[in-house]
Amino acid sequence: MSAQPQPAAGIPAPPPALRAFDPDAAEQNATDEEALPPALFERLRFARDVLYAEASGINAVARRLDHAFGEAVDALLACEGRAVVCGMGKAGLVGQKLAATLSSTGTPAHALHPAEAVHGDLGCVREGDVVLLLSNSGETDEVTRLLATLRRRGATLIAITASATSTLARSADVVLETGHLREADAHGLAPSTSTTAMLALGDALALVASRCRDFTPEEFAVFHPGGSLGRKLTRAEDVMRPADTLRIAGETETVRSVFVSASRPGRRTGAVLLVDADGRLTGLFTDSDLARLLERREDARVDAPICEVMTREPSTIGPETLLGDAVELLGDHKISELPVVDGDGRPVGLVDITDVIGLAPPARKAG
Repeated sequence: MSAQPQPAAGIPAPPPALRAFDPDAAEQNATDEEALPPALFERLRFARDVLYAEASGINAVARRLDHAFGEAVDALLACEGRAVVCGMGKAGLVGQKLAATLSSTGTPAHALHPAEAVHGDLGCVREGDVVLLLSNSGETDEVTRLLATLRRRGATLIAITASATSTLARSADVVLETGHLREADAHGLAPSTSTTAMLALGDALALVASRCRDFTPEEFAVFHPGGSLGRKLTRAEDVMRPADTLRIAGETETVRSVFVSASRPGRRTGAVLLVDADGRLTGLFTDSDLARLLERREDARVDAPICEVMTREPSTIGPETLLGDAVELLGDHKISELPVVDGDGRPVGLVDITDVIGLAPPARKAG
């Protein structure tokens, strides 16, 4: 067995406390790591130690959760104003992310920089607001000097800090204590484990509050209109081709008359929607169906009622169906057109696969 590579120059050895978390895990998911260059081997080992240390910190915080967490959630649910998140340095960056998470999951929030706060930005805090104050030590000057003013403003204060005996904790209405966590760098100095745990605890707070509000995917979509995520959460009625642009015809008409009379200007969809005398959808006939008739030399059926060759009872969705669900239905049934009908079964639009191709589900592996 070859000797274990020694630490490369410039890469400090991780402290024993970190390595004790899982001394063998560095080798579990690598292929023949002993064949790696010593410098790369050591870097991978240290990177895993960092991740293990931060994961251990989150586990420790999870075990510490108690009634105070419930009080913090209650404070957010009872908030008549906004959640204001305030921290300095790395904690401030965590606070910006927490404010964004709160806002996107049903709790209006914004970040407040403590240094700017004492130069006028404290005016954004009003009675009825909840202020989340982030400081690992609980002694950050820029944060603690705001406490008296925040109390006079009538805000509820929630502290996320390492110690319940710190200046910040003693002034807060609710304290979420993370405990003293060993930082993941070799010297135990750079904010890493503490900020990761703070971020995870903030996420838990935001998401539990969101769940308590019964925050729905539809509400989530309102705050995420951009990108593929926003499109998946968009309603079908927002992206469908409206009825006045579609080929809609009576089911008793012939195939020939339908294709002659049901044309529409603009980009044509590959399907004709067939309806009964009351205007309710009864079937679907596509360009591919027409091509199959011609390929099978069934030309005579072109002058027969289209109801004889249409697809009866096609899959349909309602206008409020989430686009992500519609795309999944298109993929599951391997279809290209999905009629959108109202409560009475009358067509109001159509979702065409060519309009949502970027949201098509990945191909499923056989087996």
